[in-house]
Amino acid sequence: MKDTHTLWVEKYRPTTLDTYIGNESLKEKVSFYLESGDLPHLLLYGKAGTGKTTLSKILVKNIECDYLYINASDENNVDTVRTKVKNFASTIGFKDYKIIILDECDYITPNAQAALRNLMETFSKHCRFILTCNFVERIIDPIQSRCQAFHIEPLSRPEVAKHLITNILDTENIKYELDDVKVILDSNYPDIRRVINTAQRQSVGGELKVDKESIIQRDYKLKILNSLKTQDKKNAFNNIRQTLATEKIRDFADLFRVLYEEVDYWGEGHIAECILIIAKYELSDAQVVDKEINVMAMIIELLGVVK
Repeated sequence: MKDTHTLWVEKYRPTTLDTYIGNESLKEKVSFYLESGDLPHLLLYGKAGTGKTTLSKILVKNIECDYLYINASDENNVDTVRTKVKNFASTIGFKDYKIIILDECDYITPNAQAALRNLMETFSKHCRFILTCNFVERIIDPIQSRCQAFHIEPLSRPEVAKHLITNILDTENIKYELDDVKVILDSNYPDIRRVINTAQRQSVGGELKVDKESIIQRDYKLKILNSLKTQDKKNAFNNIRQTLATEKIRDFADLFRVLYEEVDYWGEGHIAECILIIAKYELSDAQVVDKEINVMAMIIELLGVVK
């Protein structure tokens, strides 16, 4: 039978709880929900590409329900909540439960979130909501208090590598070098979706042929690592600043992690000092208004140490 999907990210998306990888303690709770057929309002939060949407779809496919999926990054205003969401929640369905998945709900405006809060109360007897987001702090407290909130932990690098190699590359009969797999992981981790999409894009004629230069050019974190390694510190500062401005990064958690993991590469001879600087600015990242300015202040300090 021919596979419906040619995109690996969809072809190998888990459809049952048994095939969902990681977050074992959460899987136990979800398993209970599936067995009981009852579901509370859920708020799933964590980094992009770590399985929030996949888990949401597993739930609705394995519970007797009518469901509505809305990508809230596209439909995030009050009108969507008052019309599309309310109309679905208020009508009589063919099954006992209705479930509404609001994907990327941290894009929903505060006014729309206030309207959503009221709908969650009004129709809670027969309608449940599954909300997913990257930044839980953008969700108003009244909605958070009405949900069971779960943090979706990213898979470890070895788990992602095993999934890519064993479940995908070997299944597709793709020849590969471990160094090439490492490059893909380094540039895309912890976003599993990007890891898989990049691997498919770089697979030609049954072989994984990684264009390392193009991947580095696309990934801002690797650009920054290479700039820190260069001896030309003046241009390094300008290049890093331009990279951050061009990429329009909003969340720098992955950058702090990569800088720490690769500190032996770019901070040779000054590793302890560099780790202390990274730790200082990672702490202030949660408190500052403009995160980009905070990161550039860190870069200035790091360049002063590794010069």
